[in-house]
Amino acid sequence: MSKIQVDFLFDFGSPNAYLSHKVIPHIEARQEVVFRYVPILLGGLFKLTGNQSPADAFSHIKNKPQFGKLETARFVARYGITEYRYNPYFPINTLKLMRGAVAAQLDGTFDLYVTSVYRFMWEDELDMGDPVVLSAALDKAGLDGKGFAQRIDVPEVKQRLIDNTQEAFDRGAFGSPTFFVNDEMYFGKDQLRDVEEEIIRLTAPQA
Repeated sequence: MSKIQVDFLFDFGSPNAYLSHKVIPHIEARQEVVFRYVPILLGGLFKLTGNQSPADAFSHIKNKPQFGKLETARFVARYGITEYRYNPYFPINTLKLMRGAVAAQLDGTFDLYVTSVYRFMWEDELDMGDPVVLSAALDKAGLDGKGFAQRIDVPEVKQRLIDNTQEAFDRGAFGSPTFFVNDEMYFGKDQLRDVEEEIIRLTAPQA
């Protein structure tokens, strides 16, 4: 069996990254792997690549936004994701949220933080760009919303998010969700099926 590393490059501001997050546990259970969650700043990656969000890039193209909604509905139905709600405050600046993810990695609350922020953003429809709403939501989840501003202002936290984003760019990423199975890159929630196929190929017993 080959040793593999599966990376999930994510930003809370991407609804497609949220939908991927809901599917990943099923792949992990089937294939007995653990995805490595890598916080990146999507806005920073867009600046590095010259990319922009689909909402901006395709809003002027007739029929494409409508198909995007249909494709999302199909994905949600396929995987039984009943909790998903489109956030009415989208898009928001996710800098604080993504620094928070890095801080949570350092203080050992990462899993709870990721699960909670995704829920607040894409299930509870909260305005997570509002500092007051954000602080109250984190307190509700047991994540010390009052101390959040101090935790994300640590130089190590800021630099690690910058480094993660630069590394994502250097590896070829241009958006989120991006996945790597070892060095093979996959982009978009629909390619999770390809990600799983690659995991199966690499972990198959060698003849």
